[in-house]
Amino acid sequence: MQAAADFPASPSATALCFHCGLPVPAGTHYAAVIDGRRQPMCCPGCEAVAEAIVAAGLTDFYRHRTVSSRRAEELVPEQLRGLALYDRPDVQKSFVRAESEHCREAALMLEGIVCAACVWLNERHVGRLPGVLEFRVNYSTHRARLRWDERQIKLSDILAAIAAIGYIAHPFDPNRQEALQKRERAVALRRLAVAGLGSMQVMMLAVGLYVGDHQGMEDWIREFLRWICLILTVPVVTYSAQSFYRAAWRDLRRRQLGMDVPVALAILAAFAASVWYTWKGGGEVYYDSVTMFVFFLLTGRFLEMTTRHRAAQISEALVRMLPATATRLNAADAEEIVAIAELAPGDRVLVRPGETIPADGRVIEGASGVDESLLTGESLPVPRQLGEALIGGAVNVDSPLVIQVEKVGADTVLSAISRLLDRAQSEKPRLALLADRIAGGFVAVLLVVAAVVLAAWWSRSDFDTAFRVTLSVLVVTCPCALSLATPTAIVAATGALTRLGVLTTRGHALETLARTTHVVFDKTGTLTFGRPQVAAVATAGGLETRRGLALAAALERGSEHPVGRALAEAAGESIPLATDLRNTPGSGVEGWIEGRRYRIGRPEFAAALGAAAAFERDDFDAASTWVALGDETGLLAWFRLTDALRPDAAAAVAALRERGLTVELLSGDRPDTVAHIAHEAGIATAVGGMSPQDKLERLRELRRQGAVVAMVGDGVNDAPVLAAAPVSLAMGSGTQLAHASADMILLSERLEHLVGGVDMARRTLAITRENFAWAIGYNLVALPLAAGGWLTPWMSAIGMSFSSLLVVVNALRLRRF
Repeated sequence: MQAAADFPASPSATALCFHCGLPVPAGTHYAAVIDGRRQPMCCPGCEAVAEAIVAAGLTDFYRHRTVSSRRAEELVPEQLRGLALYDRPDVQKSFVRAESEHCREAALMLEGIVCAACVWLNERHVGRLPGVLEFRVNYSTHRARLRWDERQIKLSDILAAIAAIGYIAHPFDPNRQEALQKRERAVALRRLAVAGLGSMQVMMLAVGLYVGDHQGMEDWIREFLRWICLILTVPVVTYSAQSFYRAAWRDLRRRQLGMDVPVALAILAAFAASVWYTWKGGGEVYYDSVTMFVFFLLTGRFLEMTTRHRAAQISEALVRMLPATATRLNAADAEEIVAIAELAPGDRVLVRPGETIPADGRVIEGASGVDESLLTGESLPVPRQLGEALIGGAVNVDSPLVIQVEKVGADTVLSAISRLLDRAQSEKPRLALLADRIAGGFVAVLLVVAAVVLAAWWSRSDFDTAFRVTLSVLVVTCPCALSLATPTAIVAATGALTRLGVLTTRGHALETLARTTHVVFDKTGTLTFGRPQVAAVATAGGLETRRGLALAAALERGSEHPVGRALAEAAGESIPLATDLRNTPGSGVEGWIEGRRYRIGRPEFAAALGAAAAFERDDFDAASTWVALGDETGLLAWFRLTDALRPDAAAAVAALRERGLTVELLSGDRPDTVAHIAHEAGIATAVGGMSPQDKLERLRELRRQGAVVAMVGDGVNDAPVLAAAPVSLAMGSGTQLAHASADMILLSERLEHLVGGVDMARRTLAITRENFAWAIGYNLVALPLAAGGWLTPWMSAIGMSFSSLLVVVNALRLRRF
């Protein structure tokens, strides 16, 4: 291969392309800067590939090749060719989900993440790429959620952009993530062990040096001890502290000031000064400060890494719940063992006792108890019978079941829960964003203050004293505690709540729930079970009961509202076809059946179709819900439905009120029915007959009064109010629209866990504030002491490290919830 130095600085008629070796056409000006030199290129293609190689840090490709190749596949390094594989549809099938025609979503895993600053750097860098719609990194699991427009950018280009800043991204694989976590833990333990052993040995020798300074010591002994300290410190500085240098270098390359910049600067400056004074035989050495600083910092980060890994285990447990294979039944009822990836909607699957349900589906044969504890927190098996839905990942306990698969892959409930959990842990609450802004500016201010302190002390004292004071300032005020104050607490709290059956889907949810003053409940499916049954049917105008149920079921077919499902179940299978269906939220449904227009829903809504006034029935009772069916001639039928109050509703409401919260009930049901449920639950303020718009107005009224409202609902009608509330919670059995709008999901469907969520949110906010107060207060006290020369570097190392450890240990208290 022709050496780089043989190429001219600018292309000419005789120049060869540095990338492919072909002649550069006359008059062209394509070039790329490689290893600091401008090299000629023959065409835009070679220029683009060369720039990609440089951006990915793969310039060794040019140094190590022995001959220029004319074959295109050899002109691109192996690493970049591997990324191109991820653009193939058959490869993307296993980890990419199509949100729309051109929008794609993928779960990735990032290697090289060591702190919150790494997350910020990746999100900012990738988020700026044209075509990237969203990129969020989960700090606890190192998983990333990527959404992009495939028309504007390829997945391989995004992966290459991540590689360009020193990180490795690849499709999420739970087995590979476990291996990476084990490797990360092993490396961290080795570095911590080296730093610990080094610091202990150096500290013992440092005690001798300090005593010698006060009581006298022969020069040759002092010099000997210093050289031994140097030898013991070298492994700590060159091996244990590597992560600090790499992170600082990445930050500086991106022209950012992360918290590892002052750490790396302090370590290298102290070590360099110590080596200089050891070589010259005078001055003050800081080997003890350096080794202690590195050891305590690594200890804090090891504890924080352990917290992340334990939180990640919850998300990994969700991913691992699905088995690798399933028993599929063919048309002849013969069994065949297939991989989970081969299942498709409509397949019939046999699930024996003790086996895990492989996908979301519905029971078509058998009845059994199902263990959903890892999903919902419910410890007892839940009975499932013919026609009932099953969640993939649950365990069949009692008897064999045959299920019909309805959802697979990324469309399953398990995948949705995993995505929501990742989203919650990757989104940052207000306090975390504030901490990031403060920490980012604090580093810049710290470096300026250190420069001022150095200049001030040097102007009135010798350089050795000025350097010692400046080093103390750099060490004592490292913003590690400030950056760890919120993420560690959020990760610990989110993991504890998930184990309880409360899924946090938004980053701000815990912080807002902790400040909540009002809790507003919906009735159906929230305070009640949401599984009403048709208790009675009253018809008018000679309409048969079965015909009335069939008409009602035709209008409600496909509805996710509990009342609609109850009517459809009561009607059976002989249901006519309804067309031109139009849903009026909070009122009912209108549609055409066999050439006639019908309405079903609230009595006044159904009666309005025929311009007839709705009338009250004599047999109305407050414990029931009445739904009316009407056409253009008037009301045709009445349906009475009953729904039971959840057994823990009254206790949960009482517990919320004991915590100083105001509880209200807003429902679209009849006012007397709502009043009856409110009385049983112990709710003083209850309003019935409300449309979604009415609920929104009430929510806005409360917010104008200064209230922080938590809305709890489960249905389609609740989705607008859930989205508008400062913090919202959806029941686990609620509709997908409600889940998408909510900030938290009660997977366990136990209202007592809502009380636990409030307690956890308040504890999390309190601990976060304690961490903030400590981190800020510590710096306000430590900085003047260090700048005034009252703190030595070893004292500063202990103080800063203790500050970071205290923040992490304080956050770990949330795991005992």
